[in-house]
Amino acid sequence: MSLFRCLLLLCFALPVHSQEWPTKPVKFISPYPPGGSVDPLARMFAAKIGESLKAQFIVENRTGASGIIGTEYAAKSAPDGYTFVFIFDTHAVHQALNPQLPFDPIKDFEPVMIVGTAPMAITTGAMKPWKDFKEVLAAAKAKPDTVTLGNVGNGSLAHLTTIVLNQAADVKFVPVAYAGGGPLSQNLMGGHVDLGMASTAAQANHVRGGKMRALVLTGEKRSHTMPDVPTLTELGIPVVAYAWWGILAPAGTPKPIIDKFHAELVKAIKLPDVNRMLTETQGMDVVALSPADTQKWIAANMDRWGKVVRDNNIRVQ
Repeated sequence: MSLFRCLLLLCFALPVHSQEWPTKPVKFISPYPPGGSVDPLARMFAAKIGESLKAQFIVENRTGASGIIGTEYAAKSAPDGYTFVFIFDTHAVHQALNPQLPFDPIKDFEPVMIVGTAPMAITTGAMKPWKDFKEVLAAAKAKPDTVTLGNVGNGSLAHLTTIVLNQAADVKFVPVAYAGGGPLSQNLMGGHVDLGMASTAAQANHVRGGKMRALVLTGEKRSHTMPDVPTLTELGIPVVAYAWWGILAPAGTPKPIIDKFHAELVKAIKLPDVNRMLTETQGMDVVALSPADTQKWIAANMDRWGKVVRDNNIRVQ
């Protein structure tokens, strides 16, 4: 009888647990420094969901190692629904770059959502002479290994796309790694690097403000944030790549909490000011994938970009 009573109490306790969540502050881990695109995303959702649930959501920056430090912290946090991590597309290449990675990008997490995607833009500082990407290609071919192309970290999607671009266009851009979108943008606008490749989300404001010039995009079609900028495929270069943003929880986080959090995210995304921030300010195409589709998305990106890492023998520097 006592075993029956325990099982009965457990059955009633599980749904109550999810209904009551959260009962204390929830941490959103941002593994990248302010100035990029991940941090403002985390802060916007913290404010909106905190307001909706009448609870405190705190953004905690744990930066370094291209996002690995903060992501590892989340992976090893208690799976109780009080720690989530906001990831960038680099999450899909960590394991291929570093076989000694201190977490498994799939097994150590519960997927919550892929929020959105965006093409990357290749930009240059306003003081640079190039007006379009054809001029850049001509310069890079005339003097190989002299035109620098900054990215948000060694092994980042922009770094890997630079390698693919070099092969597809028969050029030799020199990849330069920075510790996030903020430092890259500052060096690009200061003229310390010739070109930069980062998401339209990270660069749109600088382009609109006249501090950067967008030359070409990596999407299949033009971006609504940069409609006058052509794609690589338009120029006859068969390279397509997208930046993306997601949210994960530690493995073992109860499904009812994941589902409730996902529902709150969907509700927040539908708010006019949030949708405007994501699409216009951040330059995203909002996808709001389900947890199951988020898992498939991450696995597919790991397969694609992991092959680029292995084929080109790229290692963590």
